Amino acid sequence: MSLLTLLPFIVLIGAMFLMTRSAKKKQQQAVDMRNQMQPGSGVRTIGGVYATVKEVHEDTVLVDAGPGVELLFAKNAIGAVLTDDEYNRIVHGVEHDLKSDADIVPDDASSLTGTDDSAAESGADDKAVDLGKKDAADEPAGDDAPADGTPAAEAKTDAEPKKTDGGSEAK
Repeated sequence: MSLLTLLPFIVLIGAMFLMTRSAKKKQQQAVDMRNQMQPGSGVRTIGGVYATVKEVHEDTVLVDAGPGVELLFAKNAIGAVLTDDEYNRIVHGVEHDLKSDADIVPDDASSLTGTDDSAAESGADDKAVDLGKKDAADEPAGDDAPADGTPAAEAKTDAEPKKTDGGSEAK
């Protein structure tokens, strides 16, 4: 037999070895995580139950799922051991704010600028500014005749929308 005919089998065996190696590594990490549990740790079971560890035994874990609710789980049923911040965020809805010591920025910039006295002294208007695009029909016409020399009647008909017999309009 030549090496070329054995190559597919060697590649297949190598791939199987790598897959089992990564699966064993994940299993070992899960076992280490479960062994790190101690009373007071927040956990999530594989069924999605969030609880606090009360007692840890060799194969089982007694957890407190709420006031007066104690549950006994197999260690294998613990899906994740959570940090205190993560457990409080999920279970109690407490957000740990890292920026609590930072300055609070207001939603508007009025407090960042000077006092409003300067605007009142200068006689500034509080009118709303319309920044929208205006149509030709909305613009006030100073003259009846447009600047391009066409009669005023023709200019008005060009500004009006044209009607079509298309199927999109209601008839």
